[in-house]
Amino acid sequence: MAGDALRAADLPGRGRGLLAARNIREGEEPLLFLLSAYSLPEPSLRVLLSLSSAATPPPTDQDPASLHAMVAALVPPQMLPPGFSPDLTAALLSKDRTNSFSIMEPYRPEVPQPLRKARAYAVYPRASLLNHDCLPNACHFDYADRPGPGNTDIVVRALHDITEGREVCLSYFAANWQYKDRQQRLLEDYGFRCECERCQVESKWKQDDDSDGGDGDDTMEEEEEDGNGGEGGDDGMEQEEGDGGSDSDDEFPHSYFFVRYLCNHGECYGMLAPLPPLPNGEPSHVFECNVCGNLKNEDEIDAPDGGDSSMAD
Repeated sequence: MAGDALRAADLPGRGRGLLAARNIREGEEPLLFLLSAYSLPEPSLRVLLSLSSAATPPPTDQDPASLHAMVAALVPPQMLPPGFSPDLTAALLSKDRTNSFSIMEPYRPEVPQPLRKARAYAVYPRASLLNHDCLPNACHFDYADRPGPGNTDIVVRALHDITEGREVCLSYFAANWQYKDRQQRLLEDYGFRCECERCQVESKWKQDDDSDGGDGDDTMEEEEEDGNGGEGGDDGMEQEEGDGGSDSDDEFPHSYFFVRYLCNHGECYGMLAPLPPLPNGEPSHVFECNVCGNLKNEDEIDAPDGGDSSMAD
């Protein structure tokens, strides 16, 4: 965000604040993040700085030194925290890039999923500890459009039972992404290559395709068409799927995951997670999508045709 994007002003009943000095385009959020971060109480700022970040910060469109100079020009010196420096600014930008959660605009069926935009970003220190897996056992929900308190919170919900001692993981993007796209995103934005069970299987597909002269694309359509069986990559899935299998299941061992947990309502490709347990402690058999909000009964998800049989509102 260029230095001409904001201007300080006295606001009636609100004290001094910042106004948009021109139209601000999406993606020009780093300066706003820095201004918010530097206004945190020192204990909260220390928590933010304690979060992990990529060893090599991903490239950005804006130079941290320039952003630091903008903050120094906009904020009175007495309001800046101890240790305010270009290095601290660069560290904060790295924490933001690798730990923030996107709060997406409301789902609309007519808008393709890749075109949905983030309307805000938020850092939740505890949730930031959740690592990535391409076959996650949990997903997160935000309810920003609900009125009342708590609508800035996120809720992390287990997809299935998770045994004690097993790591709880999210997917950092839609689960239907292809292998090469997942690896590229993780390497560029988070600084690592994924070696999860799914990636190990799909990397072999890519190697086979490369040796056969193929293009290496591993499409979700192939996995979903293959049926409901398979071994799965998680203890909870193994218990649900049983010991059976077929040759085709061995070829696509994670197909059950996509049939059960990937929403096919309007091609939103969100994650389906059970609603919280009932008041009597019984597990819910209704699943909610964390993208479109669609609800499905468990028996509809496990139906042989795998069709989109959504519950009525």
